[in-house]
Amino acid sequence: MQSQDRRVDPAGIVVAALLAVLAGLIFYDMTTLTITQTYGVGPKAMPIVVATGLILLAIGNLVLAFRDGFPEREQPAHLPIVLILGGLIAVIALIGIGGGFILAMTILFAATAAAFGRRAILVDLAIGFALGLGTYLMFSKLLSLSLPAGPLERLLGG
Repeated sequence: MQSQDRRVDPAGIVVAALLAVLAGLIFYDMTTLTITQTYGVGPKAMPIVVATGLILLAIGNLVLAFRDGFPEREQPAHLPIVLILGGLIAVIALIGIGGGFILAMTILFAATAAAFGRRAILVDLAIGFALGLGTYLMFSKLLSLSLPAGPLERLLGG
């Protein structure tokens, strides 16, 4: 008989608990929806699907936490986290000061690409600009939805 040294993974338990709490919040929020008429599948269906998926993930994490099924963790790399958070802060700041959606998405794309190890900043800025412009045009012109406007968006007639 072989003796195994079982260790409980506290991080796995915390993740499982957070997933379960999030599922509970989504389910609770779904119960507060007031819908007068529903034809077929109503707007309450997707929150139930998402909450169920989160519960399944929570159960899976809990089982792995007690089975010692998680792989060894690598040392955290702080630069990618700083780059992504910096990109998100830049988005909030740019939209807040009136920089617009396209410029904000350009910066976010370039920062995220750099966080994943890509070092072609000018190319990433161009790609981010093209994606931001395409998204803006699709939402504003095709779907008639408004996104935060800045100088570029005003040039496009948005």
